[in-house]
Amino acid sequence: MNHTLAAAATIACARRNRTLLQPLVGDAAPQEESEGYRIQAAVHDLLAADFGAMAGYKIGCTSAVMQQYLDIPHPCSGGVFAAGVHSSGVSLRASDFVRVGVECEIAVRLARGLKPAQAPFTADAVAEAIEAYLPAIEIVDDRYADWQSIGAPTLVADDFFAAGCVLGKPVARSAAPELLEVVGRAVINGVEAGRGTGADVLGHPHRALAWLADHLANSGEGLRAGQIVLTGSLVKTVWLKPGDRVAMDLSGLGAVEVAFA
Repeated sequence: MNHTLAAAATIACARRNRTLLQPLVGDAAPQEESEGYRIQAAVHDLLAADFGAMAGYKIGCTSAVMQQYLDIPHPCSGGVFAAGVHSSGVSLRASDFVRVGVECEIAVRLARGLKPAQAPFTADAVAEAIEAYLPAIEIVDDRYADWQSIGAPTLVADDFFAAGCVLGKPVARSAAPELLEVVGRAVINGVEAGRGTGADVLGHPHRALAWLADHLANSGEGLRAGQIVLTGSLVKTVWLKPGDRVAMDLSGLGAVEVAFA
């Protein structure tokens, strides 16, 4: 087994069993983020039977608050599996996660694909491919022995904390507000725990989507019609306790809710 597959097998096993991922050692430990993305692709293949096809992508570290929190000064991406996509109002089991957290996001659903041959992408170009925006809760899972020391390449290999999402009602692109002015509020058990704006996401969520399309194009990959992209958190991650109820309110886009029983 080569080093990429060995690392992917270790990560996939930890994901399936909901056990803490220890730092990868020796040749299996990715030293560069490019290695991390190669392992990530192998992880997706290994987990498809458990979690379904790829429903889309999440983009992390798109806001200053998250870049400072994770000490990573640039965006990173991870996959979103179909089994992890839920509708607003769902109740999930906290025990299905190692240490569950939530983030407040503007998600997009694509009307058409963004192909590698079209790169490089601009914010205006990717906007034309968007069918709708959705208020979203990204579900993240701190499944690491110590995420602060495990290293960005390994975090990338393990989908950068990704554990699913909860989506509110779609708002057609033609009916959407100016995203720069959207205010997102994270409310936990009725108490506001953070807020941010669409402008906090790389200056505009469309810029985050363009980054992802270019990033995938570098590996000959593209985005497909119907896929969901979580463009990055407007607030710092909120870590939860069993029994917590979460609501994210995004002005002009609506609200989305989840409970962790």
